[in-house]
Amino acid sequence: MRVNEKYSTLPAEDRSVHIINICAIEDIGYLPSEGTLLNSLSVDPDAECKHGLYFRDGRRKVDYILVYHPKRPSGSRTLARRVQHGDAAPAARGTRQDQPLPGKGDVGAAGGPEPPMDYHEDDKRFRREEYEGNLLEAGLELERDEETKIHGVGFVKIHAPWNVLCREAEFLKLKMPTKKLYHINETRGLLKKINSVLQKITDPIQPKVAGHRPQTTKRLSYPFSREKQHLFDLSDKDSFFDSKTRSTIVYEILKRTTCTKAKYSMGQGEGRKKDSALLSKRRKCSKYGITSLLANGVYSAAYPLHDGDYEGENVEFNDRKLLYQEWASYGVFYKYQPIDLVRKYFGEKIGLYFAWLGVYTQMLIPASVVGIIVFLYGCATVDENIPSMEMCDQRHNITMCPLCDKTCSYWKMSSACATARASHLFDNPATVFFSVFMALWAATFMEHWKRKQMRLNYRWDLTGFEEEEDHPRAEYEARVLEKSLRKESKSKEKRRHIPEESTNKWKQRVKTAMAGVKLTDKVKLTWRDRFPAYVTNLVSIVFMIAVTFAIVLGVIIYRISTAAALAMNSSPSVRSNIRVTVTATAVIINLVVIILLDEVYGCIARWLTKIEVPKTEKSFEERLIFKAFLLKFVNSYTPIFYVAFFKGRFVGRPGDYVYIFRSFRMEECAPGGCLMELCIQLSIIMLGKQLIQNNLFEIGIPKMKKFIRYLRLRRQSPPDHDEYGKKRQRYEADYTLEPFAGLTPEYMEMIIQFGFVTLFVASFPLAPLFALLNNIIEIRLDAKKFVTELRRPVAVRAKDIGIWYNILRGVGKLAVIINAFVISFTSDFIPRLVYLYMYSQNGTMHGFVNHTLSSFNVSDFQNGTAPNDPLDLGYEVQICRYKDYREPPWSEHKYDISKDFWAVLAARLAFVIVFQNLVMFMSDFVDWVIPDIPKDISQQIHKEKVLMVELFMREEQGKQRLLGTWMEKDRKKDEPCNSHGPKAGLDSPEYPGGAL
Repeated sequence: MRVNEKYSTLPAEDRSVHIINICAIEDIGYLPSEGTLLNSLSVDPDAECKHGLYFRDGRRKVDYILVYHPKRPSGSRTLARRVQHGDAAPAARGTRQDQPLPGKGDVGAAGGPEPPMDYHEDDKRFRREEYEGNLLEAGLELERDEETKIHGVGFVKIHAPWNVLCREAEFLKLKMPTKKLYHINETRGLLKKINSVLQKITDPIQPKVAGHRPQTTKRLSYPFSREKQHLFDLSDKDSFFDSKTRSTIVYEILKRTTCTKAKYSMGQGEGRKKDSALLSKRRKCSKYGITSLLANGVYSAAYPLHDGDYEGENVEFNDRKLLYQEWASYGVFYKYQPIDLVRKYFGEKIGLYFAWLGVYTQMLIPASVVGIIVFLYGCATVDENIPSMEMCDQRHNITMCPLCDKTCSYWKMSSACATARASHLFDNPATVFFSVFMALWAATFMEHWKRKQMRLNYRWDLTGFEEEEDHPRAEYEARVLEKSLRKESKSKEKRRHIPEESTNKWKQRVKTAMAGVKLTDKVKLTWRDRFPAYVTNLVSIVFMIAVTFAIVLGVIIYRISTAAALAMNSSPSVRSNIRVTVTATAVIINLVVIILLDEVYGCIARWLTKIEVPKTEKSFEERLIFKAFLLKFVNSYTPIFYVAFFKGRFVGRPGDYVYIFRSFRMEECAPGGCLMELCIQLSIIMLGKQLIQNNLFEIGIPKMKKFIRYLRLRRQSPPDHDEYGKKRQRYEADYTLEPFAGLTPEYMEMIIQFGFVTLFVASFPLAPLFALLNNIIEIRLDAKKFVTELRRPVAVRAKDIGIWYNILRGVGKLAVIINAFVISFTSDFIPRLVYLYMYSQNGTMHGFVNHTLSSFNVSDFQNGTAPNDPLDLGYEVQICRYKDYREPPWSEHKYDISKDFWAVLAARLAFVIVFQNLVMFMSDFVDWVIPDIPKDISQQIHKEKVLMVELFMREEQGKQRLLGTWMEKDRKKDEPCNSHGPKAGLDSPEYPGGAL
């Protein structure tokens, strides 16, 4: 074998770092799986100006970083000394246990006595050596740096050469732009003029990013193939695969590459186990990729690098800086997002999230405008509302029954005037229209997003992309291995008790060896294996939902007891504001509990998903999302559901009230209904979650963590702290950033907000406006977090937003039902209609308040429940009123439910059925009318297919012509030879007979 085939080195003019191929290592005495890096003494003097974005030669770009905590074994001093003195051959022939992975910082670094290495740390070191050797075998190039500014942290820099990028791009079927350009079909006539006008109007709010404008031409894309490299523009190989694609390719190799041989197994102290046979099989069968190595602490972090710094005068211009200026700054809140640049830098999955968030925020604008109009309509008609005017009229002199036993006294209905007037702002005929509008808005939003998603799929070359099955998770493989070992041990026990013929022993040995090699091939986790986890999930979820209900019940008891306590206060101002005080304090308690339980439920949902041991990351994410959404949905909306549908429904009547624990009387709604209280509850919880949980937590917690890291760093090296901040490399700076934790929290807060906007919008028309204001800040806040606070995530290809779309559709359908019940049962809309068309004598709403109130004779109070001060109003009360449809005390069936109650109930149920079916039909009609794929996009996709077929047909015809030309040339070359073969003479056919 030639030397050039064994070694992969740099060009002759730049040999600062040599990487030895694994074949050569085997020849000089290393084990085949041992990956080695040898750095020469010369280092590129200009490499430091690259700020860690390149290898020390200043040419090869760093595509990925592995971080670990180096702890050298006791034999490293002897080995390092031999390497320093040039005794390379003995070092090369050293055993695996004595051979560390050379690199910057690990040669001659041991200056004092080494601490003894425990089994666990020794195992980590051997796993790193084997894993890095396997990465070298896969074609990657590595460089180590342990002499960093961060104490006790080492870095392995990874570079993917061109041949590896091409190979993996073909494996992953990455669509890359070809040389072929084609024109995109443009609109004509009136639409073209409208588009041009819109472009001029929106020009000031467009980001100053190249390629953001609508393009008239597009490059034809095709899955990369090494056999068809001539189709692609490879004039600049360094930029053909961008940094996002390079890191994705390297991450796929890191996941696929495994280390199967190690000195000890992964558990602590397992190297000292006596069962050596079981341990050897564990070594043979277990495979650990980068995810399991990270989970077990072999590496502490793995991440791609940011493109550079985002602020500073002397910073080179890069995509990260451009994103910071045109996207992650609060000063550009009014501009569109540069979604294509976000996708180019962070990948399709994150790009789709911000595109969805942008579409959602844009769609909130018309909803906010209509909500404001509905609210203003309520403000304009509040003085014309007859029921509220009757309640505020002092002349009616309606005396109401006490709100609590003993301590509460009789009160005037006119004291609830302010509540009644405020209720009309949200409880008016326009609210019904707004509920129908929001149901259609939700359907239109979903259809608009599907069309936008298809446009992005076309623009990002994701048409035809199908997600392949992901690699099994490390935890799943560990459980499968454990199950396999249990089966093997059971089969061994059975074979011990069964006598076996000597002639079949060799067969049994072969079977045992085969089982040791392929122990987990046909083993998988079934529902029986997961049954304990499923039971634990069910019991835990039911228990946590019960905890939420118990907390709501506790808040109810707080409201009742506080109202009774405030009623005994001697101050008239305190007693007159009991409802407002109790409602506000109870809502604040609910808000604090919701925020705390959200964090707790998120952790519990993750733990419940882990014990299920899903096979793939996608399955893990979907199960986690479902559990977290279920728990957070119940946590966020249970207090609101109580006020909307349960408060005041099961109160009883004076003289026969319903009690909790025989002590606390159920609370009643105000005379104007519970809708105003529902509005207060919804607004405070929604705004509180947005301000505290979504914004303050997202801003404050990262800042606090960053400050703690700053103090810890300053405590470790106070004299050199400023110097450290100036000289640290890119991979060192990125290591101090927060790791990316996924998009689930970001989606979750927006889905919960979408529920606030749609589920109870009948009670709070201003909800879309507050959501819009929050989202304008949220987009820039999330953008700033991704650009400045987080490590760069691995780019993930995705063509949709996954399970979140189904959750959105479910919330939209549920919103129709809930709004129907809110309008019919929580508000007074249906009772007003019934009174207007069935009981009103003059066709107006005069007398409506009196119609909804029933009478009670105070002599019928139960013992111990009558007011302690019956003369609080200054006169003796004989009859008090309460809100219900019941027979009067002078009736034959006193206090029984009246016929009016059943008439109103029938009207309410009829309204629910009609409203729900009508709105559902209209939503489905909108879904049917609006096509999922825009017509122009479907035409462009078809055009691409036709052009691709034409391109290959021309290529095939060119090959045929070229082949025909070669055959023609060969035939012409053969003709002169054939003419000199049979001479024209005696034996020529033209001259039979021979002689002339």
